[in-house]
Amino acid sequence: MARRDRSPPENAVIFHHPDAVETDREMLMGRHAAGEGFLKGFVEHSAVDKFFCQSLEDDHAKDFARRVNAIDADNRECVAVSLGAMGSLDEVPDILWIPGPSLGIYAWRRRLNGPARNYSICGLNHTIASDTVMDGLGELLTAPVQPWDAVICTSQAVKTAIKRLLDNWGDYLGRKAGGRLKAEFQLPVIPLGVDCRRFDLTEAAQASRFTIRRGLGIEDDDVAVLFFGRLSFHAKAHPLPMYQALEAAAQRTGKRIHLLQTGWFANEGIEREFRAGVHQFAPSVNGIFLDGRDPSVRANVWFAADIFTSLSDNIQESFGLTPIEAMAAGLPSVVSDWNGYKDTVRHGEDGFRVPTWMPLAESGTDLSLSLESSMVTATKDRAYNHYCGIVSQSTAVDVGVAADAFTALIGDPELRRKMGEAAKRISIGGSSSMPIRTCGGSWPMSA
Repeated sequence: MARRDRSPPENAVIFHHPDAVETDREMLMGRHAAGEGFLKGFVEHSAVDKFFCQSLEDDHAKDFARRVNAIDADNRECVAVSLGAMGSLDEVPDILWIPGPSLGIYAWRRRLNGPARNYSICGLNHTIASDTVMDGLGELLTAPVQPWDAVICTSQAVKTAIKRLLDNWGDYLGRKAGGRLKAEFQLPVIPLGVDCRRFDLTEAAQASRFTIRRGLGIEDDDVAVLFFGRLSFHAKAHPLPMYQALEAAAQRTGKRIHLLQTGWFANEGIEREFRAGVHQFAPSVNGIFLDGRDPSVRANVWFAADIFTSLSDNIQESFGLTPIEAMAAGLPSVVSDWNGYKDTVRHGEDGFRVPTWMPLAESGTDLSLSLESSMVTATKDRAYNHYCGIVSQSTAVDVGVAADAFTALIGDPELRRKMGEAAKRISIGGSSSMPIRTCGGSWPMSA
């Protein structure tokens, strides 16, 4: 059989800002971890001959080169592409990658610099709940974006929400100007990825499990349940359903349960509420708090756990990277049936998804916040936090079903093993409705 010539790997110019990839920080967010993981995955798996970046400042381009060189075993060249140079140089890739969903300003720059067919613009969603992001998405109906541009959606839930938002914007603009405006760009669904090798149960990982568990007073027959993420009841996941469900499971099974809440607190008031809450609502559970910003904790706490949980009830959650990390670590999961969790954790196979409900559209108008608060940055930020908190407070996770799921896993080591192995298999490339693989790149075709 004749050998087919393979086309060269697709490359892109990556718009780089250190904020998008820096995880060594006090206020660590999911988008930072996702950005760092994407860059690492692209460098390791793209097989391109050199790397291209675009940035606002020379120091940002140097930061890009430093980060790439720390990852790249082949010491490939990093090339800085000046603003406005896209589409005009032969060696420069014809895709511009940006770490967000607001393509509009980049599309306007492309229009200023030459024909729109010169290159594609590709972005990615993170949280889409803020008015800033929603306005930026709405602007795509009037910006010069093209069918060869794309906003990658990390979950089916995000794609549904973005399409509905665009339909509402299009309906309004159509009524005002006549006609019907439709989005011309692509909305592919591509989940975030993790480096599964980080979670292999090596001898070092097994030693970490022993050391961490012994250091925290977790015996061999005890069950350690891990939550990993920001510890915020208004902006991530209210812990009450988790506390109540684990308390019920502890009473039913008689097992000694340790809850490893790994993350960070935004302030002392939130920390007091979390620490008091676990004692009040889960007195039979040993509540342990660990700093998830510590690189050693972030890398090794997975090996100390037997079960992963995240009962997210927040509209800021658009995908959920930690359930994927838990699957890669071979942990069964108990998660809310929420946003991207619906696409990744297979109910009854890798773990359990707990029914979760939020109010119907147009509910809670009596709780609406003053639109005038957006005029000042400080009040705008406060109003957004209140908005997220009110919606979260109005969202219900089925505590009874969560308790049943925890009881099943805590009381049956074989079920934990079976589900954990299924999760591990799917995380490294098994078949699923949304396959999860190690980090890589998938780019829309340019014009």
